[in-house]
Amino acid sequence: MSNTAKLKWSGLQVWDRHSFESEHEWALQLSDQEISELHYAIQSSVASLKPIGELKQNDFSLPTLAQRLTRIKEQLLRGRGFVLVKGLPATWSDEELVRAYWGLGLLLGQPVSQNAKAHLLGHVIDQRATDSAGTRIYQTNRAQPFHSDSCDIVGLLCLRAAKDGGASSVASSAAIHNHLLDTNPKALDTLYGEFKCDRYGEIPQGKMPYYTVRVFNNIDDQLVCCGMDPDIRSAQKLKGVGALTDGQLSALDAFQESAKKLCLNMQLHRGDMQFVNNLVAVHARESFSDHAELEKRRYLIRLWLSSNEGRRLPAFLSERWGNIDVGSVRGGIKVPGAVPIAHLNPND
Repeated sequence: MSNTAKLKWSGLQVWDRHSFESEHEWALQLSDQEISELHYAIQSSVASLKPIGELKQNDFSLPTLAQRLTRIKEQLLRGRGFVLVKGLPATWSDEELVRAYWGLGLLLGQPVSQNAKAHLLGHVIDQRATDSAGTRIYQTNRAQPFHSDSCDIVGLLCLRAAKDGGASSVASSAAIHNHLLDTNPKALDTLYGEFKCDRYGEIPQGKMPYYTVRVFNNIDDQLVCCGMDPDIRSAQKLKGVGALTDGQLSALDAFQESAKKLCLNMQLHRGDMQFVNNLVAVHARESFSDHAELEKRRYLIRLWLSSNEGRRLPAFLSERWGNIDVGSVRGGIKVPGAVPIAHLNPND
């Protein structure tokens, strides 16, 4: 086994579902004053006539809430790596909720593109999509395995919950690592090795349709997890990518099984906002059944955020993230000619 794989991680980033006595330790409730402050900022942003994607941090005056968000950012970047923010009024319109979410997101990081069309707002809704080429799991009602996204922080705003199911799960990457060290060191060693990831057709100029990752990485004595399991398995259909070995498949399965044992589950309701640090935690969702009518279906809005305070990344991530420099805007999907835009309509 490699020396790096033998290290056991400690600190706030290591936790499991039994680490918390109550929801109040990881779910933060906005106060009436903070909600009033946010509502005034939303109305000001509407009056400015700026599209959501053009709104900047100084377009939202949030003196009280900004102090709370500073503490939340600290928890995301140097603490447990996730938070659920509750309290946005369910009576607000979808646009008001999205504008509030955008404004809070700007206090945590810089929105970056999530696909080849350079969408800054991701629409997570069951579109009754088939398994044809280009279909992503978030466009279906299927369970989504534990994974991380191509950015520092991922956010989810719930506009509508599913008819049944669809709970969100978060797991500490360091806790998964330690669990494998204790129970399956061979799998852990394999996860420090190289895997190929599918770009799903989002291919920068001059690049291959896949890129190389290592799931676990020790960078400056900090654990950086690239939980790209779905993309690794998908890459097997690409020309030039060798089949996964039995050992690699077993290691990926062991990662998922460990995450399921350790994870914290939460059900998001209208107005709830979940934020997760992709480098220290992985997230998943259970399958769900939903309403036939589109306007009643489970509907979440996703943000990918770049943090100028994020940790140093393994060099191979430049193949996916582009720029990986600490202190700069990094991450997201970059395809030539795409102009970043934030659509409120999932069909745009």
